[in-house]
Amino acid sequence: MHKNQHVLYSIILLFFFGLQSYSQEKIMHPKNEFRGVWIATVVNIDWPKTAGDNVEKERADYLEILNTYQKLNYNAVIVQIRSVGDAFYPSELAPWSRFLTGKEGQAPNPYYDTLEWMIEEAHNRGFEFHAWLNPYRATFDLNKNLLSPNHDLFKHPEWMIEYGGKYYYDPALPEVQTHLTKVIKEVVDKYDIDAIHFDDYFYPYAVPGKVFNDTASYKKYGSGLSLADWRRANVSNFVHTISTTIKASKPWVQFGISPFGVWRNKSMDPRGSETQSTSNYDDLYADPVLWMDQKWIDYIMPQLYWSMNNPRASYSKLVKWWAENSNNTAVYIGHASYKIRGDGDKSWNYINEIPTQINFARSFKNVSGSAYFSAKWFMGKNFDIVRLLEENQYKYPALPNAVPNLKRIIIDNPIFTEFTKDSLKYSFKIKSPLNTKVRYIVLYGGEHISKVNTNDAEKIIAKIRAVEKDGVISFTIPVEKISQYKACAVTFIDYFANESSPAFADIKKSFKIYSPAQPNENR
Repeated sequence: MHKNQHVLYSIILLFFFGLQSYSQEKIMHPKNEFRGVWIATVVNIDWPKTAGDNVEKERADYLEILNTYQKLNYNAVIVQIRSVGDAFYPSELAPWSRFLTGKEGQAPNPYYDTLEWMIEEAHNRGFEFHAWLNPYRATFDLNKNLLSPNHDLFKHPEWMIEYGGKYYYDPALPEVQTHLTKVIKEVVDKYDIDAIHFDDYFYPYAVPGKVFNDTASYKKYGSGLSLADWRRANVSNFVHTISTTIKASKPWVQFGISPFGVWRNKSMDPRGSETQSTSNYDDLYADPVLWMDQKWIDYIMPQLYWSMNNPRASYSKLVKWWAENSNNTAVYIGHASYKIRGDGDKSWNYINEIPTQINFARSFKNVSGSAYFSAKWFMGKNFDIVRLLEENQYKYPALPNAVPNLKRIIIDNPIFTEFTKDSLKYSFKIKSPLNTKVRYIVLYGGEHISKVNTNDAEKIIAKIRAVEKDGVISFTIPVEKISQYKACAVTFIDYFANESSPAFADIKKSFKIYSPAQPNENR
């Protein structure tokens, strides 16, 4: 379709499918909301665009993703750093990914630690960095010629089960669980990540006519359990181990899982959802409800990749189900941006499907954010939907809340030590706190000290990475971002994503500084 025809088609759809009611609907602008995007690297879905792109191009393409989503006021990237027994970082436990360098086991040339660089650039733009790993999938196909001699398939063939055209690690083997725990511990220990993230790949999705042959392991380790209960126990034991491993190393690093969107169907369990679908519990041998009950995970992000009123699994019913059945965790919703104008369900042709989904999720108090699969679908395509989000749901920035298990009060408050300005920038210096490890500074603006409402997303000027030197955190803000304001406030964001009380200052006259504890009816 010609570009102009495409735009006209979108305008017609917008008019006929809810423009009037949509435009009149009150849009919420939460100050605290998780807004994430999956950056898939397996078979180069999102990045790098082509396996073996030169380093300069792959870096530029990654920064384009970050800059695009920064402008859309997103605040988290979920980057796939291990998809098939490989690594996007230097490791003795897995070879370099062929999806990065074109040949498995081959390092980038010129060499750089890709993961360290990706994290740095994400943090520089105010994003949380969630390191996404697929623990159990060992290969993407059966072509062993594409694998490095150092791949686990060659080093430990006894760990592998062939199924549906791929190889998988056997989740039942203690040595597999030990190895995969080491893989994840290495990432947590070595890199400044904000979270470890698993998606929906536990035991593999069923392939008609195929059997996942773990009979030998079941005979050895089954302990009298049914096959289904035993498999679920294998996954849950692994999830528990990863949780304790992460927290023992870095308590502030979150552990999040994005399971398939249906826990169980009501036909199988009265506690289940009104759906007719594959399910985590019965088909993938994963039990997200148990993980939440036991506080093994910090957030749950069910993949609700259906339209609002899909007859077999509706987004609206499932958001409600997860909102009512989650506990001890933050709840974020996974959205299917990849289905826009490309699915048998024609609801995805409507421009307002995803905006309506966001509005609906926001109506539930304990649903606190969204993520989108995947990055490329709002880059260079679907401009009309992107524009709607820019002008409505994501008009203002937002800060992710600390997840329930990481909430705490920051006892340190910001203290200004210096302020200067020139024709190009405003420069601030803040005393480094004694008891708080600061990840970001948040700067708010207002027409007067009393008008700087730090609970209002519209007042956020910038979220700045905190860089400390000689007991001081320094940062600058371009004149054009702050010149409209007469007063400001700053807060700390710690590594657990908690926000401190604000410190206020008059920035137009004498730069008068106000105590964080000063009464302010608009705070």
